[in-house]
Amino acid sequence: MLEIFQKGGPIMWLILLASIMALGAFLERLIYYHRATIHTGDFLRGIANLVEKGHMAEAVEECATTPGPVAQVAHSVLLRHRTSSQELRVIAQEAGQLEIPKLERNLPLLAMLAYVTPLLGLLGTVLGLLDAFFRISSQGGYATTAEIAGGVYQSLITTAAALAVAIPAFVSYSYLAARLDGFLREMERAGIEVVQMVLASGRHRDS
Repeated sequence: MLEIFQKGGPIMWLILLASIMALGAFLERLIYYHRATIHTGDFLRGIANLVEKGHMAEAVEECATTPGPVAQVAHSVLLRHRTSSQELRVIAQEAGQLEIPKLERNLPLLAMLAYVTPLLGLLGTVLGLLDAFFRISSQGGYATTAEIAGGVYQSLITTAAALAVAIPAFVSYSYLAARLDGFLREMERAGIEVVQMVLASGRHRDS
């Protein structure tokens, strides 16, 4: 394996770096999303039960101790439950917007690596073919099969290595993007339902 890596030329080091960065970004987001995931339905039913009973402080504490963006949106609304209905909706929207950068962290990097790595492989292919043609031209148009094969071999190795990194990176990005969309929908749902809870309880200031 090390011999194959070395025959790929200097571009292989860039591809290796890209693979490490892509794996790190994916694992970091995977762990973050796992920790941020809650059962939104159960959580909102619990909050609704506390709000209906007038236990607003307990509802706020429940949101504060629950991880994830959904709980943060609910927490922001409940903290300001005595404001007007219009302000509550704005608070829910702004709280969701503040959570989005946290959820999107490292996703642009993973997407960039998925698109750039094949270009590195293409660059390695071009350099390998240039090396093969240089060997031919330097010997007056004559070169052994082994000499030409060295450049072609390099071009094939870099192409294969780049695709081996880019394909999993793109699949990983697509999976994480789908998880992100799920969080966005759950935050929107939480914002709408918690605002409705507060309005139904009558513990807000009329607009």
